[in-house]
Amino acid sequence: MVMKFYSHYLSSCSFRVRIALGLKGIHHEYVAVDMLNGQHLTDEFLKLSPLGMVPALVDGDIIIADSFAILMYLEEKYPQHPLLPNDLQKRALNYQAANIVSSNIQPLQNPRIQKYIGEISSPDKMLPWTQHHICKGFAALEKLLNNCAGKYATGDEISLADCFIAPQVDAARKRFKVDMRNFNCVQYMTVKNDYPVLSRLYEAYEELPAFKDAMPENQPDSPAVGI
Repeated sequence: MVMKFYSHYLSSCSFRVRIALGLKGIHHEYVAVDMLNGQHLTDEFLKLSPLGMVPALVDGDIIIADSFAILMYLEEKYPQHPLLPNDLQKRALNYQAANIVSSNIQPLQNPRIQKYIGEISSPDKMLPWTQHHICKGFAALEKLLNNCAGKYATGDEISLADCFIAPQVDAARKRFKVDMRNFNCVQYMTVKNDYPVLSRLYEAYEELPAFKDAMPENQPDSPAVGI
């Protein structure tokens, strides 16, 4: 049976998995989930993803509905182009970087959270609040990766950390208007932030075919595809 990958083009969590699928050359069927029209909340989809969130992966009888879990599953089942280095220290760095993104940045830019911030505060607070938390996470990543980054996050080979960082930086730049080289969250702090490591990594990602193919605008459900 062909592996089915349930995704939404704008989802950075789905973006992570799309990169890994491309790097490992795994044949799969892309199944678009129309989240704008509530398809993620249907009984049919909730059987695959109890939280009603993308991505979800169906591989025969195996169903996984979490990007981190999906990536670890793919890493164990498909050893080609490994995403985790053998070196234990570098492996730990990959886990740390992935968790900074998946636990401390991305959840706080989720549309549900943004909507809630707008409701309890005001709509004009949504973007600066989100930018603030992205900046805090990026500052942590800069410190973590400063002495270990090579061409990519933890060396000269693309790894798990890159699968998380690439979509997050892409979303920060394009969706949340974060200036990576001179950004000032004026409503929350006065210190300007500069992210030279992340900026350099993003430039390297832009040269990767797996990254280009996984970009939101290149997905079948993206409005840009029909232009």
